[in-house]
Amino acid sequence: MSDEYYLELSENPVQFENASSVNNVFFDEANKQVFAVRSGGATGVVVKGPDDKSSVAFRMDDKGEVKCIKFSLGNKILAVQRTTKSVDFTNFIPDYPHLEFSHECKTKNASILGFCWTNWNEIVFVTDQGIEFYQVLPDKRTLKLLKSQSINVNWYMYCPESAVLLLSTTVQGNVLQPFAFKSATMSKMSKFEIELPAVPKPAKLSLSERDIAVATIYDQLYVMYLKHHSRTTNSPGAEVVLYHLPREGTCRKTNVLKLNTTGKFALNVVDNLVVVHHQSSQSSLIYDIKLRELDAIPHF
Repeated sequence: MSDEYYLELSENPVQFENASSVNNVFFDEANKQVFAVRSGGATGVVVKGPDDKSSVAFRMDDKGEVKCIKFSLGNKILAVQRTTKSVDFTNFIPDYPHLEFSHECKTKNASILGFCWTNWNEIVFVTDQGIEFYQVLPDKRTLKLLKSQSINVNWYMYCPESAVLLLSTTVQGNVLQPFAFKSATMSKMSKFEIELPAVPKPAKLSLSERDIAVATIYDQLYVMYLKHHSRTTNSPGAEVVLYHLPREGTCRKTNVLKLNTTGKFALNVVDNLVVVHHQSSQSSLIYDIKLRELDAIPHF
């Protein structure tokens, strides 16, 4: 790597067919896999990951538009969501029948927003009315309900490294309810509120999942909030506000990273450094939260 740069792209990028009218592309954050689904899977599904071991190709019947598709850990079971009411499963375990089976969410009139694998055979359905935690029984081709929780959900975010699910609740969406998952158990963590720059009247959804990221930094779990301000004489621009989320106890605001500019941003964490990408300037800011108590120092 050249001394001129802090970050460098991989020399072996994952290449896949671009999204089009006949090819849908999905990314699974947990397994770091890209899915290219052609014609609903009828003419092929190509799955590629960071190494050749996680790559696989197969076909499946076209039963409608694919909304979400993910393998469980180890590529053992494939889950596909095509409707807002059910999720379809297919065994990829050697010596198991390669047959599809389906499961509907148990909550009446609920719509499935998506799902998350928490283990090779454990999955969470996230609906607009709560979450349903299941154990998948591949030999019986059925699901067993482990636990459920009723709560109004606007959107969700899952951190696979920590197995923590974040739910956006309330009308404004800024009250976040986390749940932790570990070996067939689901634990409700302390909910917390994101401080919005302005409260709309009448109240409406004001916090988007685009402005939230969850990451582990120095072995601690953080929720990062991209807080936008209008560029005025009193405002330095956007900020990234970090909330420390402990397994037990209350969540608290710990760091404010000042970006000193406005526009569209994307967030990453690499080697415990918070990297903020600024679209219009095509530049990235790098922050180390251990440098200072509250305001981290950006590096260009």
